[in-house]
Amino acid sequence: MFGNDWDTQLQDEIRKTYFIELQQKISDQYEHHTILPPRDYLFQALKLTSYHTTKAVILGQDPYHGVGQAHGLSFSVMHGVPIPPSLRNIHKELATDLQVGPPNHGSLEDWANEGVLLLNTVLTVQEGQPASHQGMGWENFTDAIIQKLNERVQPVVFILWGSHAQKKTSLIDMSKHKVIKSSHPSPLAAYRGFFGSKPFSQSNAFLESVGVLPINWRIPKR
Repeated sequence: MFGNDWDTQLQDEIRKTYFIELQQKISDQYEHHTILPPRDYLFQALKLTSYHTTKAVILGQDPYHGVGQAHGLSFSVMHGVPIPPSLRNIHKELATDLQVGPPNHGSLEDWANEGVLLLNTVLTVQEGQPASHQGMGWENFTDAIIQKLNERVQPVVFILWGSHAQKKTSLIDMSKHKVIKSSHPSPLAAYRGFFGSKPFSQSNAFLESVGVLPINWRIPKR
């Protein structure tokens, strides 16, 4: 299903009744509505970042609801799509924190390949209707992913931007893992603590402290 060790980690979860019913609901939604991301990208975060290679998790809410934007990675958009305001602010903080120039595109695939699990708590949305698939069952599945990472011996960094993501703190053993919290990078909230929070250098400092290679956060231009 995922093509890596998530298949083993989540094999019991995907056999649960709620998940089977959820997949039936989502299949019906794809058949009758425009659902994002495109079906081939539904589990892209798990496909690109395996369980054992995950170094950090950036938790989003639900996918972008504009056609052509979402491709299964939180905060990321496909190449050639205008960069959304929240992601533009992420680029600004990255430049300030690590003194790297911003990319000329909005894809975060390079981060996924570096071990950053770009996970939304809800994996689908109907076009033009934000939060339309909340409460359908995705939250149970993505909570299970967080809990699996929490059980891991190797520590993980959890980057939680905004109150929605921070609700997941209760799933994380903070005596073992690193939790980085700030306000959301959206234009409405970024000046209330996101800018200047240095999540990228904080993540790398923690990873190095536990003997893990730091993440290369630089995003090459395309």
